[in-house]
Amino acid sequence: MSVYPLTGVIRPYAWGSRTSLARLQGRPAPTAEPEAELWLGAHPGDPSTVPGPAGPVALDTLIADDPKGQLGPDLAAEYGTRLPYLMKVLAADAPLSLQAHPDAEYARTAYAAQQADPDAPRNYTDAYHKPEMLVALTPFAALCGFRAPEVSAAALDALDVPRLAPVVAALRAGTTGLRDAVEQLLTWPEDDRPALLDEVVRSARRTPAPDLALAADLGTRYPTDPGVLVALLLNHVQLQPGEAIWMPAGNLHAYLQGTGVEIMAASDNVLRGGLTPKRVDVGELLRVLRFEVLHDPVLPATDLAPGVVTWQVPAREFVLYRIRLDGTRPPVVVPAAGPRIVLGVEGEVFVGEAHGIPAGVTAGTAAFAPADAGPVTVAGVGEVFVAAVPIENTPPRP
Repeated sequence: MSVYPLTGVIRPYAWGSRTSLARLQGRPAPTAEPEAELWLGAHPGDPSTVPGPAGPVALDTLIADDPKGQLGPDLAAEYGTRLPYLMKVLAADAPLSLQAHPDAEYARTAYAAQQADPDAPRNYTDAYHKPEMLVALTPFAALCGFRAPEVSAAALDALDVPRLAPVVAALRAGTTGLRDAVEQLLTWPEDDRPALLDEVVRSARRTPAPDLALAADLGTRYPTDPGVLVALLLNHVQLQPGEAIWMPAGNLHAYLQGTGVEIMAASDNVLRGGLTPKRVDVGELLRVLRFEVLHDPVLPATDLAPGVVTWQVPAREFVLYRIRLDGTRPPVVVPAAGPRIVLGVEGEVFVGEAHGIPAGVTAGTAAFAPADAGPVTVAGVGEVFVAAVPIENTPPRP
């Protein structure tokens, strides 16, 4: 078999949707529990599976048994038996945590130090970084990167909460005061947090402004969490389908609502600062954050060929393509070599190579093409996303 049908794993986090992934895959909705993420890849936390002679085979096992054939010699030399990327469909019905990810050097050093000390806080699950990109499938709301401090100062000032005056003053100092403002908020005295958030929510409800409506909503969900106010320091992004946001190392972000395709380096390292019942380590988060303004968080698509687009990001581990097929053109060659995952989001598409039987991909299903499959084509009527590693790329052909 040259191209494998790929079965992903759905993770049921509390913030997930009971309808989005089910509708994408054509299953009855609503579901019994929230379905937050569909994982497609070989991450050991939840590897996808492919058919085998004796039953399903985990993708990480398939790769470990033949790394040169599955990844290609160059990637096997660089990554061993690791598939460098992880693809997900994310379906958020409620806000995710306020979070950031370490860079590669920091992740490697911090993980080694953690493993050497059994009493150290367990912040890291692996030794790798996790740059990531999300492309919206539906209208998608997110917080992504720090906005201009003077804009944030005006938003906090509009709350008319006197005890926030030192934070506002720090923000009015510009980017030099951004770290101080964030640190003040995230280390706010615990015994004063309920009163502060109560005052913030009451004020936000009285003041008609989109920023403050967000504060009122988050403050109602998290009535003792100063991360509600840190959210007002970030860009509030409303993506339309096909638009993307890029989260490099140190970028503070939180997804709010919507469904999208995520592509990331294969790591599960997340440092949280709030808006979550999960473990928060403010000190470690402050060490990895980059206190710089992200002026334009939205990434437009770049056209490569008729029906083929990508989103250009400086990631070594992954590249993402979207291919739309209307049935009027010959099969399209997938513009990548190496290990490829093809995810269907609409219609019926056939993924194949020169000598094998094509794998059918429908909405919410996927296929895996290993490196030794060679060039792969997609045909049919529908829409797919292709995850790959940006090596030995060949231009798409009609």
